[in-house]
Amino acid sequence: MSYYDIDSILTDAEKIPCTFQLDIPDLGYLDNNPSHTLKSGTRIQLPLWLAEMLAIANTGSLDEQAKSFVTFDLPSALGNDVVQALKADPRAVPLRDQSPHFYGLATHMMDLSEEQELAAVLRKTFVTRASEIALHARKVGGANQHGAKGQADEASNLGVGGAGEEFLRGLDEWERKLFRKAHDGTRAGKEWMDSVKKR
Repeated sequence: MSYYDIDSILTDAEKIPCTFQLDIPDLGYLDNNPSHTLKSGTRIQLPLWLAEMLAIANTGSLDEQAKSFVTFDLPSALGNDVVQALKADPRAVPLRDQSPHFYGLATHMMDLSEEQELAAVLRKTFVTRASEIALHARKVGGANQHGAKGQADEASNLGVGGAGEEFLRGLDEWERKLFRKAHDGTRAGKEWMDSVKKR
């Protein structure tokens, strides 16, 4: 992703729960206590970019007690309930409801934590959902070449009505890009085949 990628910027703005490990003067406004010290143990939702910097930075003290400014927990989008639902059936979870940039957030969080089980669940989720996305992308806008005009119009809506529409609505931004590319590729392939048949 580039520096100017809007999806990357929006992913970095996602809030994650953090716990401060030190008393920090004049940061009380983060906890709605302006001009007070932010106490150690205070839990606050911080943007991912800030939480990441504070978690990897340490106090710089020379003793063995040097600690990072904050520790963080996984956001609710990657919480235990969501992970269990993804284990049960990845296709049934509307990822966009968890976070519009679900995979971007998950990738950042896996870089910061060592959740092996989460990585395995997310890999399986992406592979399972990608095949489902490819299936929907092939059907949307397709035409039934052998049928009558009415049948072709009806076939062009396959994958969009009912459960298909609900599935497409639940796609996060990575999945939406994948869907567009698969759909455009299918359409371009069909147009090429049609042009070859006309020769």
